[in-house]
Amino acid sequence: MAIRPTLPALARGGWRPWLGLALLVGAVFTGLPARAASSLSAWRVSREGVLELRTSPGIQVRAFYEEGLGGRGPRIWFDLPGAPLRARSLWLGYNLQEVRIGRPDDGTTRLVLEFRAGTVLDPRQLRLVGTARDRWRMDLSPRATRLGVAAGEGDFEAVPRALAVRPRADRPRWSLLPRRPLSPEGLPVVPRGRYRVVIDPGHGGPDPGAVGIEGLRETDVVLDVALQVAQLLQARGVQVLLTRTTEVDLDLPPRVALANASGAQLFVSLHANALSLDRPDVNGIETFYVEGGASTRLAQLVQQYLLAVSPGTPDRGARPGRFFVIRRTVMPSVLAEIGFVTGEIDAPRLSDASFRRRLAQAISGAILTYLQQAS
Repeated sequence: MAIRPTLPALARGGWRPWLGLALLVGAVFTGLPARAASSLSAWRVSREGVLELRTSPGIQVRAFYEEGLGGRGPRIWFDLPGAPLRARSLWLGYNLQEVRIGRPDDGTTRLVLEFRAGTVLDPRQLRLVGTARDRWRMDLSPRATRLGVAAGEGDFEAVPRALAVRPRADRPRWSLLPRRPLSPEGLPVVPRGRYRVVIDPGHGGPDPGAVGIEGLRETDVVLDVALQVAQLLQARGVQVLLTRTTEVDLDLPPRVALANASGAQLFVSLHANALSLDRPDVNGIETFYVEGGASTRLAQLVQQYLLAVSPGTPDRGARPGRFFVIRRTVMPSVLAEIGFVTGEIDAPRLSDASFRRRLAQAISGAILTYLQQAS
């Protein structure tokens, strides 16, 4: 059911409103009291230019379009019942430059998509489609957004119990991920004693790797996460070999030699990304694999699980890479960059012990899911 223009533009080049039309099943929205909690639960924009919203069930969403004027680009915004706890924005820097969440009044959440000047959008082609009582979709097209990364905030997997349905084969693969938060008790189960995995915390000793905001060091982050991954996998009966367990200097060839001589089924190398401290706007998670091998599915799982515990962190994708440790190992191997130590979103999280624990659970969940599917 698509939302179609129902009111004319109020002024040349001005805003054009659409009436939001929810898929109401046995419920009618009659208004929320002022200062009610926001009905926007999650949003995301894919690299293919698809905007998705998750909201409270059975509410109205009002959509608006404003043409660009002068040096300002066009914008699309959505008003939903209930006010957010705080205003916030995510700078993307592509044709879709910025996504903002604000509160124009005490009873409204406003989600704004701000486009670069010169971006061409045809409002006649914009349709906000209600795909379920709590899900919405708008196709913006890759040409309009030109996103190099996906972005989003919130949890798309947590479905209200009353709306829970069995996964269908035609649902996107991310809908099959376990609901957050992951827990050691909720990790996938595999036959005990059957599998061996090598976990490789990058850098170490005199090589701290990247150093970011407030002196956050890559080696400290990835070693902590790797040790926790090892504990979680061992509790599931998986034998784990770590290329290092302390701050020691270890070159790349010995890491590969240990993995290749171990008879392990998988190799996972953990790293943290960095850019200049002058670019805190660059954040995100990415997972690399060697193209043409059996590592693609493992990389996709690691990427999906990491994003599931990192709302708001840009999705930089599971993609081919030529790193030595994954190019020279003989088993399915991936290298995961779990965030930017220089990023304003990622760095505070990577500094937080509870967040690193969630990362470890996500990586363990991805590994166990891969092994479970292979058994």
